[in-house]
Amino acid sequence: MLAVFEASAAAPTSKPALANREMAIHALNRLAFGPRPGDVDRVVSFGVPAWIDEQLAPERIPDGAVESSLERFPTLAMTTEKLWEKFEKPIREARQEKKNGVNGVLDEQAMVPYENRPRRIVEELTEARILRAVRSERQLNEVLVDFWMNHFNVFAGKGLDRIFLTSFERDVVRPRIWGKFEDLLLATAKSPAMLFYLDNAQSAAEPDHRAQRPLRLARFLGEGMAPTRANGNGPGGLNENYARELMELHTLGVDGGYTQKDVTELARVLTGWSIVRPEQGTGFVFRAPLHDIATKTVLGVSFPFGGGIEEGEKMIRILANHPATARHIALKLCRRFVADEPPVDLVERVAKRFLDTGGDLRETVRTVVTSPEFSDPRYYRAKIKSPFEYVISAVRAIGATTDDALPIARQLGQMGEPLYLCQPPTGYSDAAEAWVNTGALVARLNFALQLAGNRLPGTWSKAESLLPPDTATDPRASANALSCALVGEELSPATRAILEKRIDAEAGENARVPLIAGLILGSPEFQRQ
Repeated sequence: MLAVFEASAAAPTSKPALANREMAIHALNRLAFGPRPGDVDRVVSFGVPAWIDEQLAPERIPDGAVESSLERFPTLAMTTEKLWEKFEKPIREARQEKKNGVNGVLDEQAMVPYENRPRRIVEELTEARILRAVRSERQLNEVLVDFWMNHFNVFAGKGLDRIFLTSFERDVVRPRIWGKFEDLLLATAKSPAMLFYLDNAQSAAEPDHRAQRPLRLARFLGEGMAPTRANGNGPGGLNENYARELMELHTLGVDGGYTQKDVTELARVLTGWSIVRPEQGTGFVFRAPLHDIATKTVLGVSFPFGGGIEEGEKMIRILANHPATARHIALKLCRRFVADEPPVDLVERVAKRFLDTGGDLRETVRTVVTSPEFSDPRYYRAKIKSPFEYVISAVRAIGATTDDALPIARQLGQMGEPLYLCQPPTGYSDAAEAWVNTGALVARLNFALQLAGNRLPGTWSKAESLLPPDTATDPRASANALSCALVGEELSPATRAILEKRIDAEAGENARVPLIAGLILGSPEFQRQ
């Protein structure tokens, strides 16, 4: 099966225009996490353009049942201050007791009850993301949450970010993904999660550029997390990490026309952008004693002596509306929705729409998903699903019911995409080359067989319900019917040959339908979108 997958990874070839049903499958695979049983028929009946218009206005789609189902995850509604009190403070107290020789034989984790351990925060965030992706009617919204959480990646494994991430997704990212990019960028720039992750919270001007002596912040920000000077001469000075990623990843792109001098100058502009102690409240704070008040120039924009927070706000707005940013965002959106190597003409049109609308993200996305290139048959099933896309699409395709998403989350970890745990600021990739390797494909097939065979704890499926009654006892008829139900089309001759060989090798009629369903879910055809 793996050899078949790798052999099928050739570049897309010319095809006739997509039929209505193919277009519905295409839209559901790209703008949603794949179809559920009956979805293709519903979208064909509704009309693909009308369905896309509906998805572009998710605020009009009722989704209360999904949100109500998440009420069993109390951390999702907690403030950062409450998360600190319930989860971070106990582990720090246990660490101090351990250091003082109290309960010296115990691991600090063992000293804290499970219900107060910080890992619960990330577990509940992860379960909620999975359940929303599986159940929500606002599918394009959830696809874009995944896109922007990777674009503005924050690593939950870095100290306090495990308590900052809840507010980052809930209060910063989700409310702004249909608005202006400038607003989203500024909100991420002032978010404690980002400021801590990329070390800007402690970044300070050099001594001769300060208005006052700097505050000492390292103690509450976390052990071993003091900033490093740009020249590597120790803690306590200017840190360029956020300024670099702000330009390279969040806005202009690696070829965006900036220099190392621009990075350093932007880092100086952003000194003093810091965070409130979580036990004292939440949110962003501008610490004037840390700010560089000397003259600065970034991308040709000059700042006179004596400036403050307005310098950073001005530069973020300039970066948000820069032509290079428009091209960078357009390229990433086209890569997500159209092809790993999207047409240059499309990227340029999308970038122009971004600039013409002042970075309106709804209109920018609309330009991508209503373009002729989006429905070009060359790009039909031309992308490989990421692990998250694959797992969610498999659960949806087989009509599974999920009450406990943590086993699914563990499967994502085995496939290389544990949610909230991407350490590099790049986030997880949208390109096939990041995911097509033997180990990852074996993990996908194993997951598919567990899912279809009801061997995944907390998730139930019944592959037999997808079959017409007269096919359930005929393995080959079952394979035909399941390929149509799960993939929406016939399998390739090579995949079918492997499938039939495996069917013939298995004994027991009752085991055959889940086995066939699992093999189809693990097939090259299903892993494409």
